[in-house]
Amino acid sequence: MRNKPIATTGGTKTMTAVVQERYGAEPEAVLRTAQLLRPCIGPDEVLVRVRASSVDRGTWHLMAGLPYAVRPVSGLRRPKLPNPGRNIAGVVEAVGPDVTGFAPGDEVYGTAVAAFAEYAAARADRIAPKPTGLTFEEAATVPVSALTALQAVRDKGEVQEGQQVLITGAAGGVGTFAVQIAHAFGARVTAVASTPKLDAVEALGADRVIDYTREDFLAAPRRYDAIIDIAGNRRLRDLRRALTPRGRLVITGGETKGPWLGGTDRQLRAQMLSPFIGQNLGTFIASEHADGLRDLTVLIDTGTLSPVVDRVYTLAETAAAVRHLLDGHVTGKLAVALPAE
Repeated sequence: MRNKPIATTGGTKTMTAVVQERYGAEPEAVLRTAQLLRPCIGPDEVLVRVRASSVDRGTWHLMAGLPYAVRPVSGLRRPKLPNPGRNIAGVVEAVGPDVTGFAPGDEVYGTAVAAFAEYAAARADRIAPKPTGLTFEEAATVPVSALTALQAVRDKGEVQEGQQVLITGAAGGVGTFAVQIAHAFGARVTAVASTPKLDAVEALGADRVIDYTREDFLAAPRRYDAIIDIAGNRRLRDLRRALTPRGRLVITGGETKGPWLGGTDRQLRAQMLSPFIGQNLGTFIASEHADGLRDLTVLIDTGTLSPVVDRVYTLAETAAAVRHLLDGHVTGKLAVALPAE
C-alpha cells in the first residue's frame, strides 16, 4: 500500500477513500470511507485525480477474499490494498519521471489499485486517453469488463463474421460489452438473460434472446461456433453438446461454489479436457493493458460500443453499489462518481 505524500503535489495532502481493513462477504460490514494520505507514484506511474470508478464481480471477490485461491495475491489474512476498486476515469495530476505520453490535465481511463478514492496511482501502461464522447462515469465502467469481453470474443473465442455465438450472462457488465463486440464482428448472436433484461440485450445487437428462467438455452438443436460463458455454472458436457465439432468454449465467469476454488474447478477441468477433443475449451485471466484500451476506444469512438450504465453512486455509497450488484438486478454496469474538486 502506498500511503506517503507525493512530492510533485506539494507537501502532505489527504484524500477521501474507501477503506477495507478485513475480508468479508457483506459490503456494509467491511467498506467505509476515511481520510488517507494520497498515494505515492513510482517512476513509471501516473497520479490520477479520480472522477469516477465502477464495481464488478471482481470487486466482490477482492472484498470477500473468495475463493481462497485469490488470497496469495490479495493478502492471506487481510487485504493488502486499502480498497478493492480497480477501474478509473479521471484527470492526470502528476507523472513519474519515466512516463511519456501523459501530462497533467490529460483525461484518462484504465485500471489502478485502490481505485475507490479521490486519487489513485496507475501504471502508465494500464491507462489510455479517455474516449471523448463518454462521460467520466461511462468511461469508468469500461476498463475491466470491456477488456474481458474483448479478449473473450476476439482473442479466445476467435469470433468471425457469420458465426453463431452464444453469450450467457448477456445483461451483465461483461455480457453487455460482449454482445456488442460479437455483433460488431458480424456474428449471429444468441444472448441469454432474464425476463426483465431481454429488451435491453436485444437493443445491443443480439439477433436472438433466450429467457433462461423459462427455457433451457442449451436444449435447442442449434449449434454454436463459440460460446462465451459468463454466468451460471452449467456442466461442461451440456455446453459441449451445444458446440459445433470444432467450436470454442470460453469460460469467463461462473457462480462461486465453495470457498476454496469457487467456479475455477470447472475452468480447470475444461482446460485439462481440451487437448483430447476436437473442440477448444478454456478460460483466461484478462490482461489489463493500454493497447486493449486503445482498441476499445476505436470501437467507442465509431459508435460500435457503448457502456450500459444502470446506476451511478457516490463514493460514500460504494458499499451500496456492491450490494446492488450482489442482488442481481443490474443491467450493465454500476458507476461510482466523485466530484471534480
